[in-house]
Parts: sequence; C-alpha cells; structure tokens
Amino acid sequence: MYRQEREQALAKTAIGLMGECDVAPTPENFELFYLYASGDNTEIARLLGELVSRRKPIAPPVLRELRARCLSHERTQAAMEDVGKGIAETLDAVLGKLEAAGKDAKDYGRALSAASGELGDDHSPATLRRLMDGLIGATRAMETRTQTLEGELQRSSEQVAELKVQLEDVRKESRLDPLTNIPNRKAFDSELQAAIADAVASGAPVALLMCDIDHFKRFNDTWGHQTGDQVLRLVANCLSENVKGRDTAARYGGEEFAVILRQTALGDAVHLADQIRANVEGKKLVKKSTGDVLGTITISIGVAQLNASDHAELLVQRADACLYRAKHGGRNRVVGEHELAEAASDAA
Repeated sequence: MYRQEREQALAKTAIGLMGECDVAPTPENFELFYLYASGDNTEIARLLGELVSRRKPIAPPVLRELRARCLSHERTQAAMEDVGKGIAETLDAVLGKLEAAGKDAKDYGRALSAASGELGDDHSPATLRRLMDGLIGATRAMETRTQTLEGELQRSSEQVAELKVQLEDVRKESRLDPLTNIPNRKAFDSELQAAIADAVASGAPVALLMCDIDHFKRFNDTWGHQTGDQVLRLVANCLSENVKGRDTAARYGGEEFAVILRQTALGDAVHLADQIRANVEGKKLVKKSTGDVLGTITISIGVAQLNASDHAELLVQRADACLYRAKHGGRNRVVGEHELAEAASDAA
C-alpha cells in the first residue's frame, strides 16, 4: 500500500514538474521526470535538477540528450544483466545434467562389475540368461540416457549461442547514437584510444576531424526540432559515406561530430575534410511533410594530426582549436592545425 501511494505521489510530482517546464507529456519525458522525482538515478537528479530549478521551458533536444546520456547505459546494463542471467541459468542446467550423467555412469559401472563377478561362478543356463538380460537392459538404459543427454546438451549449446548473439547485439547498441545510428561518444573514445595505440606501434599517422553544424540552433528555432533531427541524420550520413572501413565517424555530442582517420596524414585529412564539407553543402534540406526546400546545411571542420607525444585529450584539444578558428573565420570552412602554426608564426 505504501509503495503504491509513493508511486502515485511521484507520478503527480513528475507531471507537475513537466507542466512547469512546458514539457510534452510523452512516456519518454515522463520517465525522465519520474526518475528525477524518485531520486533513483543520481545523474538525472543532478542534471535535470539544474534545468528544473530554472523554471523555464526545456527544449526536446535537451531532453533527448539527457535520455541518451543517462538512460542508455542503464538500459544496456539491464539488458546485459538479463543475458548474463540467461547464460548462468543455462550453464547451471548443463552442470546439473552432467552431474546426473556422472551418477548414471557410476550406476552402470556398478551393474557391470556386479554382473562380471557373478559370471565368474558356475551358473545354470537360466541364471546366465537372467544375467545377460540384466546387462542388456542396463546397457540400453544407459544408451537412452546418453542420447537424451546429447540432445539436452545440443539444445543448451544452441541457447548459449543465441545468448551470445544477444550479448553482441547489446554491445553494439550501447556504442551507437540512437538518433543518427552512428557510433556515439563512448565508441569514439574507445576507437581513438585504439587508433593512437596502433599508431604508436606501427608509426602510421592518425588524423582527427572535429565537425560542427553551422547555425544549428537557427534550424531548430525556425523549423522545429524534428527538422533539427533530420539535419543531424543528414550530416551523419554524409560523414559515414566519406570514410573508409578502418576509419570512424561518430557523434561527439549535440550538433558536433568527430572523424578518426587512421593511416592518414594531415594534408590528406584536410583534403578529405573539405570533400565532406562540400558534400554536406551540396545537400538540400527538404521538409518531409510538405516537400518544401528549407535551404542548405554547412559545417565547419577542424583538423589535427597525432604527434609523437600526444594523448587523446591533447589531439582533441588541437582539433577543437582548429574548429573554433573555422567557426570564427566565417564558418563553412576547414582549418588544419598547420594554419594555426602559420598564424602564430606570422604574429610572432
């Protein structure tokens, strides 16, 4: 009874807060505000608490980012736990079957030993027939149990294989951005570390592109957040289309993307970045509901190359500095870190 009353109170609180923040009463939004009201998710309590305290409308993209940041990991963990529980239960069942099979084998061994002992004595034909019938019966019973065990183990093996597939699906899902369906920040961090490790081992160059959609807020404010989502997906598709299999295009956060280019020097990376920039600019944004052309999209890109003494954070910082220069230099352009070096030299 207490739990039900508490849940009703939390639900009322969540709905009230959604009204105060001008948030649409969708199930996804309710989940966020309910978790905030309950305090069960500390990250939501902290981040959403900051937004709620302002008592201002909370935009849908902010809520989507909050869900992706705070709930995707939680759901992945829950899915991983379900799969792990399934594997544990299957293994327990297999161990139980093997234990039973061991007991059956011991019983069969004792039956054989007893029969062999009796065969050593003088027996009438009827007694020998009885002994042989007993051995045949025990052997057939053992054969049946063995066949049953084989079938059960085969089914268990199939269950484990299916669970492994589910586990791999969960792992892949945890590394994808749900909106654009390209690798997320978590996957980017992991891939960048791997690319740097490979570069250190092989001596091959690694370049990083940091990309930002120009005037993205204007798209959201003018055409709505659904159009903003369409813009994000369009840019993500352009990035994916222009990278090779060993490279990684990822959503870094908000309207910012990143591309890891393995075995690529700075000059080639700048050339590819400009190719991507031109490709995005050449796309026409069309409103799906009406077919109206809403305009073109442009992006700014900063490019940096891994140095011998670099770690991931330094490489990202330099590429980000180049992106900043591109944004403040007129947007819709590419700036490589060699341009920053030349500008510093000219200033000196």
